[in-house]
Amino acid sequence: MTPRGTAYPLCHSDGVAAPDAHRFAGDPVFDLHVGGKLEVRSRVALNDRDDLSLAYTPGVARVCEAIAADPTLTKEYTWVPHTVAVVTDGTAVLGLGDIGPAAAMPVMEGKAVLFKQFGGVDAVPICLATTEVEEIIATVARLAPSFGGINLEDISAPRCFEIEERLKEMLDIPVFHDDQHGTAVVALAALTNALTLTGRTPGTTRVVVSGAGAAGVAVARILLNAGVGDIAVVDRQGVVNSRRPDLTPVKKALAVDTADRHDRHGSLADVMVGADVFLGVSGGTVPEEVVAAMADDAVIFALANPNPEVPVEIARRHARIVATGRSDYPNQINNVLAFPGIFRGAFDVHATAITEGMKLAAAEALAGLVGDDLTDDHIVPSPFDPRVGTTVAAAVSAAARADGVARR
Repeated sequence: MTPRGTAYPLCHSDGVAAPDAHRFAGDPVFDLHVGGKLEVRSRVALNDRDDLSLAYTPGVARVCEAIAADPTLTKEYTWVPHTVAVVTDGTAVLGLGDIGPAAAMPVMEGKAVLFKQFGGVDAVPICLATTEVEEIIATVARLAPSFGGINLEDISAPRCFEIEERLKEMLDIPVFHDDQHGTAVVALAALTNALTLTGRTPGTTRVVVSGAGAAGVAVARILLNAGVGDIAVVDRQGVVNSRRPDLTPVKKALAVDTADRHDRHGSLADVMVGADVFLGVSGGTVPEEVVAAMADDAVIFALANPNPEVPVEIARRHARIVATGRSDYPNQINNVLAFPGIFRGAFDVHATAITEGMKLAAAEALAGLVGDDLTDDHIVPSPFDPRVGTTVAAAVSAAARADGVARR
């Protein structure tokens, strides 16, 4: 599966031009998407009858029989071990929300293009016409023999937690929900360098995470694993702590490991007083007076798109280091820095899973790539730095071996 290279007319599947499509003609965004962003290309030549007999009948039967006798040969003689399924139900797409599977396809195609461009990983976008947890799990499990890994994408919380966990238990291939863990890996890499610049250590840093959805939970978890001990996660009802009777099981467990440790409670404004780091993955707007109450040399990662929780101009007035999810400001926290290299590294060693150690290794590798170029406006490498994919992949492969999930 590769980015397409041929232009196609704006058409229905039967080749007839869509009646409303031409109103978008001339718009560069729509022009780029004409015919989709992917196509299938053969890796073998089919120039004559001999080529055909090797690639298909009768030659292919020999390969099929060999795999039937020894299923592990799939890893050598098919595309399965280096191909990932990008799976969504379209319920939590980008900043668009629940737009359904059909409208989600351009994003999933884009994800597949990024996998190939930045990790050399083939990817197939799959949009499911169901939002039922059991149906999604069963469908993905049945598709799994065709893929070396599953990248769950844009599935709303709290369903995404159960779907990922149960698929991880069922399958012996990597299952990775990028909205959670890709965001978390890049955020940790950026925060590692931000703490270095501000002279802080993880164990003495106080962090406020705004948002207790997929990304917020994963960010809090990876920060805990990296040694950050004082974290308050905030949702619409305030600080997620065990005093609250409205918590889901995921939030209950999170409360015990975060706010309860230091008896953090109340509102966002309450816990922002003296906080070292604000990490927003929620949307909304934080009032300037709340931001102003943070500690000196504060760090603000306002990652909501397209509108950061703290406008950049305000953040810069009150924080030393500012990062967003946008490409038009310095310090973009972009998942593309993580997921292509993570899957590449997992595939390179035929990993059975993506462990916490592999995620931490990816974050450490990303942080280290900045090196001597580390400044307040450069805390993560560029996605176009050619070292990113290979460096993350190597670190992930090594961690997979150390964690005992590598099969070669």
